[in-house]
Amino acid sequence: MYVQIDLDGPAGTLRVSGYGMPTVDLVRAPGAPVNEHVPIGTRKTALLTLTVDGQPARIRPARGRLLRSSYRVDARVDGTRYRLMPCSWHESRLVRDGQRIGTLESSGDGTVEAEWKPDAGLTPRDRAVGTALAAAFGTGASPWWETVGDIVGELIP
Repeated sequence: MYVQIDLDGPAGTLRVSGYGMPTVDLVRAPGAPVNEHVPIGTRKTALLTLTVDGQPARIRPARGRLLRSSYRVDARVDGTRYRLMPCSWHESRLVRDGQRIGTLESSGDGTVEAEWKPDAGLTPRDRAVGTALAAAFGTGASPWWETVGDIVGELIP
């Protein structure tokens, strides 16, 4: 299934679409400050609007700090809960209602590589939402001990 990803980080817009799948739009509020480390430009929930096939959905990115889990992104689409959370330096796992359905990788450049679990009952909406989350926020994160080491290294002359 072909997935089209249109990410414009400076403008704060993302659209994921494809034949037979719902269109997912994620938009950053106009005039909002831009965090250049986040492809969509912010991790602040109040500054983001998510729609799936034109219907509003909820999105809650965590703050993105020390722990890998702080880079998780939660979305609720028509009663279905999605969570994208780093599981390695470069990859994040996508979970639907508590069940792992795939592993995604994106460096924030508007491309997403995905490995979907064949027995997960994957739907076109799952693919569209997971791809959108990975494209908008990137995937993967350093382990906490490496981040702490970097901080300590910066403090030592």
